[in-house]
Amino acid sequence: MTNAPPFETTLFVRDTCLCLHMQRAARALARRFDEALRPVGLTNGQFSLLMSLNRPQPPSLGAVAALLAMDRTTLTAALKPLERRGLVRVAVDPDDRRGRRLTLTPEGGALLTQAVPIWTRTHAAVEARLDGGDPAPLRHQLQALA
Repeated sequence: MTNAPPFETTLFVRDTCLCLHMQRAARALARRFDEALRPVGLTNGQFSLLMSLNRPQPPSLGAVAALLAMDRTTLTAALKPLERRGLVRVAVDPDDRRGRRLTLTPEGGALLTQAVPIWTRTHAAVEARLDGGDPAPLRHQLQALA
């Protein structure tokens, strides 16, 4: 006999745990977008990372990490394959030599241009599966949790 909680507790957690349901949904969405973006050689995480660099001024490593809710070490590791492919450039921050600035290269921008229509179609298909077809309330609730 173990000191584990009763099986009914397991069922209750399974059926009500927001974290579990969010993780399951996130994994399913990630797989869906990974599959959709495969023809352009990106994962959903790489697409989000490249998109986060698509701005007028090169962002700092810390700003991108905060936007993507990643720690700096994880972001640095995620940047390496994109940097090797010539899609991003990591450079010393001219205003603070300790920091890094991230730049989307022309090749990275061109790949994003190919990927955006794929993302748009996939995103529309995901939104269509939501009750009422309006993703705004869900997006608002997710932002409140983040």
